[in-house]
Amino acid sequence: MSVAFTREEDLEATAADLVDRPVSPHPNWVTKEGLEQIETELAAARAAYNAAQTSGSIESDRTAMARATRDLRYWIARRSSAQLVEVPADGRVRFGGNFTIEREDGRTQAWTIVGEDEADPARGSISHVSPLARALMGKRVDDEAEVAGQTVAIIAVDH
Repeated sequence: MSVAFTREEDLEATAADLVDRPVSPHPNWVTKEGLEQIETELAAARAAYNAAQTSGSIESDRTAMARATRDLRYWIARRSSAQLVEVPADGRVRFGGNFTIEREDGRTQAWTIVGEDEADPARGSISHVSPLARALMGKRVDDEAEVAGQTVAIIAVDH
């Protein structure tokens, strides 16, 4: 059948069948800022859901309703599983703490270990389930670890 003969409603029905956002199987550890971010995203998802319900007939925009419903389910799940983690100041690389590494080639990088939803490597924050975080958790200044085939040394730990 030619695409010219497909009904617009059929295309919209297909677009409305969105796959759920995957929820991580890892513990949902969050910093105070991460919990605030989840609350903000949950409020936005609720607002989008309410807007999709009240913007006329749900049938007229099934895609918006499907997207709002999917996002609302995701953020409700993330909020209900969120575990606020306090950062102990014990000189070790920990969740919520800051640390600086030196790579074999002499480059230094500063990172903060955060929850999965708040991780943003471009801004210096990595998820607690990332290979770098998992390799360095619990280590101190001058400790080394191998990450992606390279040795990295911890040169600073701040909390």
